[in-house]
Amino acid sequence: MSLFSYEGFAVLTVLMLALDLYQTRGGAVSIKKAAIWSLFWVVLALLFSVFIYHYWPLMAPDSTYTNAQATTAFLTGYLLEKSLSVDNLFVFALIFGQFMVPERLRPRVLMLGVVGALILRGFMIAVGAELLDQFHWVLYIFAAFLLYTGFKLWKEGDEEPEDFSNSLPVRVVKRFFRVTDDYQEQKMFVKDKKGWLATPLLVVVAVIALTDVMFALDSIPAIFAVTREPFLVYTANVFALLGLRSLYFVLEGMLTRFCYLRVALAFILSFIGVKMLLVGTAWAIPTAVSLCVIALTITAAIVGSLWKTRNQVKVEEKPAADHH
Repeated sequence: MSLFSYEGFAVLTVLMLALDLYQTRGGAVSIKKAAIWSLFWVVLALLFSVFIYHYWPLMAPDSTYTNAQATTAFLTGYLLEKSLSVDNLFVFALIFGQFMVPERLRPRVLMLGVVGALILRGFMIAVGAELLDQFHWVLYIFAAFLLYTGFKLWKEGDEEPEDFSNSLPVRVVKRFFRVTDDYQEQKMFVKDKKGWLATPLLVVVAVIALTDVMFALDSIPAIFAVTREPFLVYTANVFALLGLRSLYFVLEGMLTRFCYLRVALAFILSFIGVKMLLVGTAWAIPTAVSLCVIALTITAAIVGSLWKTRNQVKVEEKPAADHH
């Protein structure tokens, strides 16, 4: 892999982060604005796939992939990571609700979460790629983990939401700092006569950081089943994560309607686990087939969920009408 590819993409990532930060500088984000930016990030990812298709030999002179194979691998990885990232949104919404995070502060928390995830995943991808290069059997550990995670996600479908109020990050922050009762705008620390205090914002950021670790443990092994090219793995992750903030504000009010999404993600993780087990065998699943399976599964889950909960919207609108 050309060093220039990594350096060039690092510069592009910083520019994209700056752009994302600039467009949410006013605090709370409207649904219309978030929808436009969500579409922008998807189009940008598709344009990058076109760039890969035309310039892959220059980006990775030593790669065994053809231009078409590299493009398909990137798109499959991107769709996989984008699908899994929606599960992040459920957890983010839960955290924001439990810690009563003001709407004006949510874009900042999400940005810190995205930056943390980019750094963490970069490290995990480098380690994962090295492990797979040195020890082929690590592939089977990844596969077993994905099958277990898929089963666990399916079983958790009807369970009560997790309570983060006494999670490890919360206990650690409270162990070392006094914590203020209220948010102090964008400050994570404030000072009084007795010394420094943490604000609830620091607590929330710490909890988000822990969820970054949890989700990375699922998504990184999954995408390595799609491609072993670290550059494609990382770029797919970056583009999926960059659109996460805008996607959150688009779907924030609709998350409860996606009743089949976790079942779909459980199936996708299990499918990817099986794909990983079949690598190198006569039954190996082509990447293009994986792309179709993921796309069809997510589409079916979204359409099925919205159809099943179509009356939910009417029920929510009725009290408002009765009130008048």
